[in-house]
Amino acid sequence: MAAAPNYTAQIIMLQQEIDEMKEDFSENDNAFFLCSMSLIIFLMQCGFAFLEAGAVRSKNTTNILIKNLLDSCIAIVGYWALGWALAFGDCPNNTIGLFVGYSQFFLANFTNYPKFFFQYVFAATSATIVSGAVAERCEFANYITYCSVISTLVYPILTHWGWHPKGWMALGITSGVVNTHYDDFAGSGVVHLCGGSISFLAAYIIGPRIGRFPEDEDDESDEILGHSVPFAALGGFILMFGFLAFNGGSMADIVKPGEGHIVALAMVNTILSGAFAALTYLIAHYLYHGKWTLLLTINACLAGMVSSCAGCNKMEPWACIFVGVGAGLIYLTLSKVMIRWRIDDPLDAFAVHAGGGFWGLTSVAIIGHDGVVYAIGNTIGGATDGGDQIAQAFAQLGWQWVCALAIVTWSILWMWPIFGLLKKIGKLRVSEEVEINGLDIYKHGESAYPLHAYGHGWHDFESAPDTKVNHSKHLPVGRKNRIMSVHPEMSLEQLASVYDRSGSVGETDQPKRLFMNQMERRKSRMIEANALSALYLDDNEVPERKNTNSKTVSLQVPTTIVEAPETEILTTEEEKKDSNWT
Repeated sequence: MAAAPNYTAQIIMLQQEIDEMKEDFSENDNAFFLCSMSLIIFLMQCGFAFLEAGAVRSKNTTNILIKNLLDSCIAIVGYWALGWALAFGDCPNNTIGLFVGYSQFFLANFTNYPKFFFQYVFAATSATIVSGAVAERCEFANYITYCSVISTLVYPILTHWGWHPKGWMALGITSGVVNTHYDDFAGSGVVHLCGGSISFLAAYIIGPRIGRFPEDEDDESDEILGHSVPFAALGGFILMFGFLAFNGGSMADIVKPGEGHIVALAMVNTILSGAFAALTYLIAHYLYHGKWTLLLTINACLAGMVSSCAGCNKMEPWACIFVGVGAGLIYLTLSKVMIRWRIDDPLDAFAVHAGGGFWGLTSVAIIGHDGVVYAIGNTIGGATDGGDQIAQAFAQLGWQWVCALAIVTWSILWMWPIFGLLKKIGKLRVSEEVEINGLDIYKHGESAYPLHAYGHGWHDFESAPDTKVNHSKHLPVGRKNRIMSVHPEMSLEQLASVYDRSGSVGETDQPKRLFMNQMERRKSRMIEANALSALYLDDNEVPERKNTNSKTVSLQVPTTIVEAPETEILTTEEEKKDSNWT
């Protein structure tokens, strides 16, 4: 007779299999959540690229775009090699572990790739912030240097201080009823305050763009406008979209009960804070200037979202009024202060990220569930430990300010000597000639808007010249006596500069010519002088030609001549008849 099955053992085995399946599903769900949020945050690089490209002049568009491209490339290499180890590497020594990690370099013996990828896109964001502050005048070697240092050393060590369980900011101070810790859910401090502080330092050391501030301090500052409002607006919308994942994804997990609600709360608070900041700035700007500004409203909205990063997971939606309005007013104030101090920050990186980041660290200690507002309210409501709650709330606020000061100090202490050294060796800023003419052609050999890429050419025909070449076989029926004119490439800036100069040139019987360098100009003048000399019996009677443009351009550019087509007066039979009738 067969033995009875051991149902107890089978049930235990089934339970183990179910637990393993649940663990696998939880791990995969969390990994998918982190990777999805990371991909959206990575898209913020596109937002930064469009925002910065629209805010600079067209002659520097290629330069700012390649910098945003290299942000991602440089950051991943630096964070893979050193950054992750310094930020989240294991540190058996508790004393050293307060300040830095020192294991898992080059991701050795490491498998948690979703967390690494998520932290990498944060590092890339921190480095990208600075490029807007030094736009249109930054030397390429300077950019490569500061981007590498921020993503490899400055940002990772800050994240170890604030987000590693053994970091000194995360541990805080415990004394009696007071138990403080660094409260920054999505990086108002370690990401945005860090990047914003370096932006201020970089803009201060590198100096303003040529023509940004008048020499006479009593005159009003001249604004240097970007070349594309749609680009800037598109970049702003992409960044707004990215911030929802930036804050919501910082939850890291999604499978435990209640975590999905926290993710949704973080996203709601993020967009609400941005909205209140944008509306606050829009109304303030209208009351002061009488205009409904688009670009600055986008910046204010981003400042509000930056402020929400610290406490979006633990504040009620009504608190977004406090966060958003405060962020809008701080952005307005810091933006004006930068102009008053004659510090040129084309993207307002300092006002948006440093101002918004500091306000985020402050506001979470005021309107968070365990903040000053709740502590005072509970005390008024008759809580027995009201005094302890108030002491804890204000101690937490003070610790937030200590951490903010540490972030600013650490960032500046690293980058000040680096910027100073680059300035001393002449690698901080491009020359005046390059800055005036634009970085795209000189540095990259690629114009963002080549003139030959515009138009289809079919509308521009000229009379066929008297030549032996048979053009008619290449033309459609009805166009046998006409050929298309060919216009060599010229950048929009060169065309505009020639147009501006043409107003000061006296009238002449000769067709106006647009030249790309002095050599072609001299060659044209020699040909014209020879032609004029043939009209006179004596060379002494040749009229003297005035030099209308004595400035020498030493920048190397293509030697292409763009000649305005000579106007040929054609009198048709119908025109003759009309003339005779008249």
